[in-house]
Amino acid sequence: MTTIDIDRDAAHDAAQNELNKPIYPRSSLTQQFLDWIDELLYRLAYEGSTVPGGWFTISVLAILVVVAVLVAVRMARRAMRTNRDAHTLFGRTELSAAEHRRTADGYAAQGNWAAAIRHRLRAVARHLEETGTLNPVPGRTATELARDAGAALPALASELAAAATTFNDVTYGEQPGTEDDYRRIADLDGRLLHAGHGAAGSMPSIPADSGWTHVR
Repeated sequence: MTTIDIDRDAAHDAAQNELNKPIYPRSSLTQQFLDWIDELLYRLAYEGSTVPGGWFTISVLAILVVVAVLVAVRMARRAMRTNRDAHTLFGRTELSAAEHRRTADGYAAQGNWAAAIRHRLRAVARHLEETGTLNPVPGRTATELARDAGAALPALASELAAAATTFNDVTYGEQPGTEDDYRRIADLDGRLLHAGHGAAGSMPSIPADSGWTHVR
């Protein structure tokens, strides 16, 4: 009977090749990352004797790998927070609904429709918060505003969703915005303002020529 000698490295490779076959379920990304770390440590341990400097070099490399992983995780988390902050509805300066309306009207008078649209939807959001229709939520996005306000005011859900889409287009999609876009959001804001608390079913009908620049 012939005996076949298989060293430890060959056995390890054979096991890995076997586990990589399609018949075995795919592991999660986290598990794959842990498996990669395990494989790396295995290689370092097995080949440590052949590395110049021996285990001292191996230890330094291991520390560098750990540091690199920690830095990468921290940067990823920071990027996620930054991306989240960049898409929030409100800017750094906190204004009332009336102040956002005045700012929006100023930009509209200049023909800066993108800025006017942003401030007018912020006026809508702030008004809903000031009247208690919505609870203030730090970092709320335009999409979240449409979702939350649409649940509270189902009769206006489609208009709120369209306003949020317009806000996102001019803010993140680099669209210039149009006067018609602004008029639609200003009309929505005007109806909410005239309705007071903005309860569903109590929205008065405001004619299209009611004067969107006069709503303060």
